[in-house]
Amino acid sequence: MSLLHALILGLVQGVTEFLPVSSSGHLAVVPWLFGWNDFGGNNALENAFDVALHLGTLLGATIYLRSDIARYSKAAVTWISSREPLNGDSRIAVFLALTVIPTGLIGAAAVSFTEDLGDRIWLVGGCLILFGFVLWVTDQRKVTREVQELTLGHALVLGAVQGLAFQPGVSRSGVTISAFRFLGISRVEAARLTFLMSLPVIAGAGIVKVFEVEIPSDWWLPFLLGMGAAALSGWLSVRWLIRLVSRTSFQGVTIYRIAIGIIVLVLLASGVR
Repeated sequence: MSLLHALILGLVQGVTEFLPVSSSGHLAVVPWLFGWNDFGGNNALENAFDVALHLGTLLGATIYLRSDIARYSKAAVTWISSREPLNGDSRIAVFLALTVIPTGLIGAAAVSFTEDLGDRIWLVGGCLILFGFVLWVTDQRKVTREVQELTLGHALVLGAVQGLAFQPGVSRSGVTISAFRFLGISRVEAARLTFLMSLPVIAGAGIVKVFEVEIPSDWWLPFLLGMGAAALSGWLSVRWLIRLVSRTSFQGVTIYRIAIGIIVLVLLASGVR
């Protein structure tokens, strides 16, 4: 694998993991579009590189969200030790923890059915378009509910919705933000909670796969370069998106998603790719 390809894919992963445009969809489309065959059909090596990029992104996002992580972790520990009623930060901490359960179950089912959910490029393009429209429609909703008004039942539903993103093209952040907006949560809170929901899922997927990873000695440099690029761009994408949604809507993002999806389908239909 060339260092340039590793750098580009690392940047693509980091930028698109938290923007509601589907990182897995982009990681499937970019090599397909340019005809890259860096892994030579070695699925184990490709999966290992994917794990490395996700762990890099996890590092970048964790650094940016460290104060929120510490805040809710402390609230959860205090609640467990004191056995007081759930409220405030402890309620949100339990809410976030519950979302992991349905997401994890759906992820386990998805992995058991197929090795590569991104090999059907037509489906990736279609999901980019469809869930781009979903984000567009739900983003028109007015703010009608505070985060504290969400129930633990909502947490399970949101976790199940997040699980849809195992299909490349859906976008974990995109579909989860859409669900929060549908429930009447503000854009800023929807984005912040979505990022926090995703961290244990990314970490869990990485931990499960890391023991299966075998990296050839001549691949260490591309892996480390890709991880570093994903960490930096992941940190920047979280920072940028939270600032963006405090000032504007997701209209530009949805237009981009739909345009990319249409381009992919046109290239497929025309036989160019």
